[in-house]
Amino acid sequence: MDLSKVKMVVTDMDGTLLNSNHEVSARFFELFEKMKQQGIIFVAASGRQYHSIVDKLLPIKDDIIVIAENGGFVMQNETEILATPLPYESKNSVLEVLDPIKNIHPVLCGKHNAYIKSDSEEFEAKLREYYTDYKVVNDLKDFDGEILKIAIYHFESSEKYIYPSVAHLEETLKVKVSGENWVDISSPNAHKGYALQKVQERFNVTPAETMVFGDYNNDLEMLALADFSFAMKNAHPNVKKAAKFETLNNDEFGVETILQKLIESHI
Repeated sequence: MDLSKVKMVVTDMDGTLLNSNHEVSARFFELFEKMKQQGIIFVAASGRQYHSIVDKLLPIKDDIIVIAENGGFVMQNETEILATPLPYESKNSVLEVLDPIKNIHPVLCGKHNAYIKSDSEEFEAKLREYYTDYKVVNDLKDFDGEILKIAIYHFESSEKYIYPSVAHLEETLKVKVSGENWVDISSPNAHKGYALQKVQERFNVTPAETMVFGDYNNDLEMLALADFSFAMKNAHPNVKKAAKFETLNNDEFGVETILQKLIESHI
């Protein structure tokens, strides 16, 4: 595996770069400095809110590109590269589909704020891990601001308890099981693959020069844009099938192990 041509590294956050405690390792930050010296571009791509991603990568925030909200929002420093909002008329029709589903918690995701209906302290505590900036509103259907996606949380299984009820929306929208507990509904072009393609075009980087790490179904489109696509050992079976390579799990420095080889290949 010749990594010497790689110019861009893209990694998912939860289940990939972050360990099970939602932490970025000190080892990663050391490796990042070496990648930066070698001119390798680093992109963090997550279903998380932009501010939540930046909080995790605060020491290097000025030197990276952030693909947030599963590709709905892309920023470099304070410069907006891409925003793909959910069509305004879709919001309430999606919320109506969600109404009959039991034990779910919808989140309206804006560029800089998320909006929830406060009906569960337990969920609100969970939300803070992924959305550092959010507001409580009385009725989500009354909110009339721009949103990038609707994220829906289930404490047990998003794939089992949410996805079957919203799968039919795929005819007109992007519906993604983005984690064990999350389903995201967004504009058809609001996904990590579309966002990464725009970033690659902006920096004139080809798939042959791109390395991507992922663990869940919302990573599939961006994995397809990299010749060096890595599934984590803890990845969803769909991701393992799609990726060209596999690395250790997120608690075994799976990303860092490959980045070390990448750095050595550029020396």
